Amino acid sequence: MPLKNCSPEEWAARQELACAYRLFDHYGWYELIFNHITVRVPGTEDQFLINPFGLMYREVKASNLVKIDIDGNIIGDSAWPVNRAGFVVHSAVHAARHDAHAVIHTHTTAGQAVSCQQQGLLMMSFHAMFFHERLAYHDFEGITVDNSERERMVAHMGQKNCMILRNHGLLTCGPTLAHAFNLHYNLNRACEVQLAAQSGGAAVVVPNPAIAAKSAAIWDRFEAMGKPGAESKGQDEVIFEAMTRWMAGKDPSFLE
Repeated sequence: MPLKNCSPEEWAARQELACAYRLFDHYGWYELIFNHITVRVPGTEDQFLINPFGLMYREVKASNLVKIDIDGNIIGDSAWPVNRAGFVVHSAVHAARHDAHAVIHTHTTAGQAVSCQQQGLLMMSFHAMFFHERLAYHDFEGITVDNSERERMVAHMGQKNCMILRNHGLLTCGPTLAHAFNLHYNLNRACEVQLAAQSGGAAVVVPNPAIAAKSAAIWDRFEAMGKPGAESKGQDEVIFEAMTRWMAGKDPSFLE
């Protein structure tokens, strides 16, 4: 049952976000009870949904997600607190990028490992080429609690939707949660493949940059189909609908 005073649009956003948390749990993209996926409440500019602090990702439901403002203060009632410090990175992106309705930040092993490599992500694999000249970097400055670092971080990100936080992890954002999820999946896969290829000990092949540019341009055309206002469903929406059916088959409690 939808929450009291919850619009149909907000309830749908809650169910999507709860599904994303269950997906991240399945893939192991969590850090105990830390890290976040956030979405802007439909129809608002300064209200967001975030996971309850203290719950595992597998325990997140549409009804127990917490509504907060841009400073991480809880709006309305909640049986759970939120990790305001953990929202710092998200709030910086949401505030600077009004097109970023969903923001994902993770500490996956592969993402952190590549973030520690001096050369960053190599355009060496199928997945990596999607990010040719579409990936931002931000140097590590410690735990992100300083407002001045937030300014530098969003300046480094600019209008790109993917960023590697050096020595830290991955960050993706997008106009929809489905878009941000698809970006994260592919970015993390690119990191996994890079580490696997390097671990074999053999010299790796890095294709010509022109091939990477061509591949990224083709990827852009597919992505454009799924943007809000597009005439037909794009790959982001189709993928996330399939993922939602999968999670509902495993455990539909996230829809509650």
